[in-house]
Amino acid sequence: MADQSVHDRIQQEISDNDVTVYMKGTPTFPQCGFSAAVVQVLNHLGVTYHGVNVLEDPGLREGIKEFSNWPTIPQLYVKGEFLGGCDIVREMFQTGELQDTLQQKGIEVQNAA
Repeated sequence: MADQSVHDRIQQEISDNDVTVYMKGTPTFPQCGFSAAVVQVLNHLGVTYHGVNVLEDPGLREGIKEFSNWPTIPQLYVKGEFLGGCDIVREMFQTGELQDTLQQKGIEVQNAA
């Protein structure tokens, strides 16, 4: 079980940033294909986001899974709401649902078409 400080840190990060990605690696150097795919989608859409490298903190790596009740990384949060992992983000992007969701939440999207 993750401790309360990890839970509080996650809550603070998703509150402080409109779009947050918990990922393996960084936005400039993703360290797994799934994280790279989510970063690629967000970059394509021109979305400003905050990347959190879970590889730097084993407590955070487990804590984010407990926080969202989702077993895999990456995880995308928009305005404090968990949207999903790589497959869900990719599917939402392909159907246009991701772009719509971002815009409905007031996130600027450059390539919505």
